[in-house]
Amino acid sequence: MTQTQPIAPPRGTEAPRRTGASVEVDHVSRRYGAVTALQDASLRAAPGEMVAVTGHSASGKSTLLNLIGGLDQPSSGSVLIDGTEIWREPDVARHRRELVGFVFQQHFLLADLTARANIEVALIGAGMPRARRRARALELLGEVGLAHRGEHQPGQLSGGERQRVALARALANEPRLLLADEPTGALDTATSQRILDLLGELRARRGMTLIIVSYDEQVGERADRMLTVTDGVLTANQ
Repeated sequence: MTQTQPIAPPRGTEAPRRTGASVEVDHVSRRYGAVTALQDASLRAAPGEMVAVTGHSASGKSTLLNLIGGLDQPSSGSVLIDGTEIWREPDVARHRRELVGFVFQQHFLLADLTARANIEVALIGAGMPRARRRARALELLGEVGLAHRGEHQPGQLSGGERQRVALARALANEPRLLLADEPTGALDTATSQRILDLLGELRARRGMTLIIVSYDEQVGERADRMLTVTDGVLTANQ
């Protein structure tokens, strides 16, 4: 496997190390009418652990991640973050915003905004003053090695750079749980490995829990554990 040099954040921008969140998926199923997307799935992730979930397209991987992140509600079973069941929270959106960061295969950057502004948008809900939002966005760009690209729009960036901006945006609210859905699916092999290197570095630096779903089994080589979803059934790899 090709090794790349780690990206060190500029001096003074290192995020303080925090304890990652614990995750407990307990006999969770998700049904959409007559279709069962996920069936009786159970998963445990300790604080700071990196778990990879692999499987073919439409196997149920993204459904699992959406349930863990509070983007979707289980048909049965429960999802607990730090011992608290997500859907018993009075404000699920706020709970999700303050605790979880999301990275997707498609970066979903706003084409008309600069890299810096795309990150700033994620900070508006935190009530942060404009000047502080700008400074925070620049800090995060430095952490992913893109301090020099802050005023470029997504169309001026490579695929790997766009994904790194999306990762910086996911870190904006200091999540203790980072969920990555096919973060390397649209990238070439070399760029994919650089993104995985960066994810590993950020996890080590920040102490956050990391769950990655991918059809690429090489992702599992970076993880503490690897699970597989097949036709909605989650199993542990031996």
